[in-house]
Amino acid sequence: MRVREMHPLCCITLETPEIGDQSPEPTLLRTGSAVVYSGSDINAGGSDVGGVAGILYKWTNYHKGWRSRWFTLRNGILSYSKNRRPDHLAGDDIRLIGKLPDSNPSRRKHGKSVGIVHLKVSSFRESRSDNRRFYIFTATKSLHLRTHSKKERVAWIEALISTRNLFQLRPLNDNLNLLQNDVSISTERLKNRLLEEGIGEGLVQDCEKIMLSEFSEIKGQLKNLCEERSNLLDTLRQLEAANIEGEASGVHDGEFQLMKQFSSLGRGKYSEYSTTESSDDIEKQELDEASDEEEANYLDANECFSEHHTSGGSVVGDNMENNTIDASAQAQVVRRTKLPDPVEKEKGVSLWAMIKDNVGKDLTRVCLPVYFNEPISSLQKCFEDLEYSYLLDRAYEHGKSGNSLLRILNVAAFAVSGYASTEGRNCKPFNPLLGETYEADFPEKGIRFFSEKVSHHPTLIACHCEGRGWKFWADSNLKSKFWGRSIQVDPVGTLTLEFDDGEIFQWSKVTTSIYNLILGKIYCDHHGTMHIRGNRQYSCKLKYKEPSIIERNPHQVHGFVEDVSGKKVTTLFGKWNESMYYINGEWASKPKDSSVLSLLWTRNNPPPNLTRYNLSSFAITLNELTPGLKEMLPPTDSRLRPDQRHLENGEYDKANAEKLRLETRQRMSRKLQENGWKPRWFQREGEDGTFRYMGGYWEARETATWDGCPNIFGEIDQDLLNSFEGS
Repeated sequence: MRVREMHPLCCITLETPEIGDQSPEPTLLRTGSAVVYSGSDINAGGSDVGGVAGILYKWTNYHKGWRSRWFTLRNGILSYSKNRRPDHLAGDDIRLIGKLPDSNPSRRKHGKSVGIVHLKVSSFRESRSDNRRFYIFTATKSLHLRTHSKKERVAWIEALISTRNLFQLRPLNDNLNLLQNDVSISTERLKNRLLEEGIGEGLVQDCEKIMLSEFSEIKGQLKNLCEERSNLLDTLRQLEAANIEGEASGVHDGEFQLMKQFSSLGRGKYSEYSTTESSDDIEKQELDEASDEEEANYLDANECFSEHHTSGGSVVGDNMENNTIDASAQAQVVRRTKLPDPVEKEKGVSLWAMIKDNVGKDLTRVCLPVYFNEPISSLQKCFEDLEYSYLLDRAYEHGKSGNSLLRILNVAAFAVSGYASTEGRNCKPFNPLLGETYEADFPEKGIRFFSEKVSHHPTLIACHCEGRGWKFWADSNLKSKFWGRSIQVDPVGTLTLEFDDGEIFQWSKVTTSIYNLILGKIYCDHHGTMHIRGNRQYSCKLKYKEPSIIERNPHQVHGFVEDVSGKKVTTLFGKWNESMYYINGEWASKPKDSSVLSLLWTRNNPPPNLTRYNLSSFAITLNELTPGLKEMLPPTDSRLRPDQRHLENGEYDKANAEKLRLETRQRMSRKLQENGWKPRWFQREGEDGTFRYMGGYWEARETATWDGCPNIFGEIDQDLLNSFEGS
């Protein structure tokens, strides 16, 4: 006998097998494991289907890092737990992926489980940067998983694909027929039977009325249940959409994607798949949010498994030769939160003394002390504009769903957000050497960035970035004017953003002014009009208000989104150093009731350990040499620049000496450029066009083949230097 119970998410009943019944359990609850739906939890025909099982390394949090877990994929349900329960390998239809390490009986423990989570899988994808990693995105969180080898990842992905193909899903509308079709009931048979038993006509009619009344009440209850279920599906969609937009932290890397279709909940099946690169982690789904709610007494899965417990099934992937977990499987980039403590005590620099000491000297050979620099280069400074790249991920998703207005609003917020990190940054970045490069591979943000100094005179920096469904590129130059107490900097160049669906936006940066160079506290502000031009329905115009003596509310940004006819459809308000909001319609000033405004972007909190450089938490990570990175970088990368590295470490005398040496070398750059020097990774489109990335850098990085990349930070050949000085 089977006990019928109600599905917790809908009005569909599920059957729970009695004790001793060996049929697969179609219920949501699996004691001792967390359940994730990767397809249907019951196959279409109701027959049993073989599954797979094995160890996967799951990212828990920054404190515990990668932990091994026992995963089982069977009947469309992916479950995982800390220790293997006996029923996880019951039967001969479970295929083992990978080989189990020998167990340690003294450490084996069957205690409290990880917990039970009822989630709906929306998509699963492979990683580009790590051939053993893949991701499973659910409605509320992301699972970050790694296998022991590349072969094992292939086996797991094939198993997930097979599960998707086995459990065909019905369209959502098929389950709502109860709401659309009228359900009727006939009492004729019951009436005839009662009359045959000699029941009077009046009593039979009373019974018929009672029965129809009860049926009508049940019908109403059923309709309410179906409506609640429909509302729940809508809520799940919204949660999933919010999750996809918010995973910025997360993981780009999507080579494997599935067709996005919302499926039914009938007979216990429901799922959602995506063919697009949903944003990984992406900003609200940082890796630490992928952690389990685990008990303090941690139990590793490898300490609970023994090979002799394995029954049936084939072994897929490379074998584990010992009891230890591959160290690389546990490796995870944890970025720093503060700069290194300075080795030396910094000495203040008198601007007047420096001017006095250099009177009568050739100013082109005067080396400014590193006191005026911050420990990042202009190449790295370009990457700071991508700190809030999740706005572009969100814009891509909005455009893909047909909301072009929200797309350009998020693009506008992204254009403003690039200025947020400039507040309080009074030091200048290092001027790159000709041919100097910088790479940034941030899988947790889903972006890969590359920049190169492509010209020394005039100074030009070109950059290229790839994200989730979009590409961003630019080349920039600065024209400056000195006004005695201030400097005005006018950026020259165009920033281009292209989405995978062909929509393109272009804009240029506004003027930046730096005040109080001689007396008072130095500060900067941005002013001017920014035009964001699109090639489709909308464009945007943002006005950065210039500061004034009587202005009590500085840093204001006010703008409009216009359609192709020039009609202003949406108004934007905010501050470039705080946040941006929007409201539909044309508004000349910000509404007094802030509740009518919708938030687009807000600035991240500053780091707790501020230095005089006032670097943001994101900027602190830009010059970091994470473990294993140095061996992969070309000799032209900014992280290898010695004067910049010494300044970051607080070795100021060494930094000044190296800066003088490299600036001597830099004076050779103009002559090199005149003699036909060409950038390595970028090429100009036409005579005066934009520098575009030619490709090949990331491919060369995989093999560490850096042909044509000289050691620009090395020692200078004296004969070569003399030849340049004499020319």
